[in-house]
Amino acid sequence: MTAIAVISASTHINAGDTAWMLVATAMVLLMTPALGLFYAGLVRSKNTLNTFMMSIAALAVATVMWALVGYSLAFAKGNGFIGGLGYALLRHVDFAPRAGMTIPSLLFFAFQATFCIVTVALVSGAVVERMRFAPFLLFAALWSVLVYAVLAHWAFGGGWLQAHGTLDFAGGVPVEMGSGFSALAAALVVRARKDYGRQALLPHNAVYVLLGAGLLWFGWFGFNGGSGFSTGHSSVLAFTNTLLTPACTLVVWFALDLLRGRRVTAIGAATAIIVGCVGITPAGGYISPSWAMVLGAVAALPSYAIIVLRPRTRVDETLDVLAAHGAAGLTGILFIGFVAQLPWNGASNGLLYGDAGQLGWQAIAALAGPAYAFTATFVLLRLIGLLTPLRASEDEEALGMDIVQHGEEAYATGEGAILVSTEAA
Repeated sequence: MTAIAVISASTHINAGDTAWMLVATAMVLLMTPALGLFYAGLVRSKNTLNTFMMSIAALAVATVMWALVGYSLAFAKGNGFIGGLGYALLRHVDFAPRAGMTIPSLLFFAFQATFCIVTVALVSGAVVERMRFAPFLLFAALWSVLVYAVLAHWAFGGGWLQAHGTLDFAGGVPVEMGSGFSALAAALVVRARKDYGRQALLPHNAVYVLLGAGLLWFGWFGFNGGSGFSTGHSSVLAFTNTLLTPACTLVVWFALDLLRGRRVTAIGAATAIIVGCVGITPAGGYISPSWAMVLGAVAALPSYAIIVLRPRTRVDETLDVLAAHGAAGLTGILFIGFVAQLPWNGASNGLLYGDAGQLGWQAIAALAGPAYAFTATFVLLRLIGLLTPLRASEDEEALGMDIVQHGEEAYATGEGAILVSTEAA
């Protein structure tokens, strides 16, 4: 690893942009424990700690892998498919401004690291309540490099999608569609929980879910607002749209709940917040506030339908990552192709504003991203499964992953102490 260079007077770092990006990075980092809280409330009480620990594991494992090689594969000069090793071990990542930006390259690395972290944590939602913790750690390490870094390079690291003009403001391809369709593959490989389809598997704490969703929405202002990498027009637009889109998704979700069951559910409200935030993620700095409100309404529809229909299948994608992230991210990517407007920098517009080609490349991204994420994740988990069992036994699953995987309980029932005493004997 080379020494970090001392910043010189000739560089063009903007103090205001740097200050905002420091705050935005911290906001996005907060999203991972917020996601842990959101996910923990959605599972049964006996799996609370294990579910939260999968998000905490992502903080550690993804950060290390991102520093070692992931960041380089995403953003170093390479080819259309994958970056090179020029930034491996943070070589040449220092206080000098990143090319074309007014913030230090070291800060750009940290901001992008938080994206990789939360995306790894998102995928865990497909396999909670039955995947063993050790193979998940291995999966998180390999997935962050072999799947996330590749998709990030395609979308905004100089890869083939970006080179052909595909617009993805804050991670619709690598974060949202990447996590959603990887979650589907993971659910198919790890298979359904033993009680899936035979008894109700209900969230144990709706307050955790609502609080987690609220904190995620807060963090998303840094996630989307920070993706302009300055305090300029695109960041302000994305920040504002991150307020408008989820609010509209919530309103439509309320209406759908009332039409379907004559009551508005807390879990549905929390899910709607996430769907709205996801929908605006790829589009945040590319569409007007009025179109952002329309996107919020539109994004609710496919995600709501998938959540309603998925329990009728044998696909136990436990926490509906595909619906909330995959489907909403895909909706946002395609929506850009219709209504993008970028008058301040002369970039491409959408179909309704004269550029039909933009929709074509958005559609290609909406096909290629999910296809790669699903296939690579499926193969990766199959290979890991050859080395070590992916899931706990039925007896361990019945006891709960908290006790079996960590020897601890979120809520004192005494079962953990009994298990520890038995193992000691």
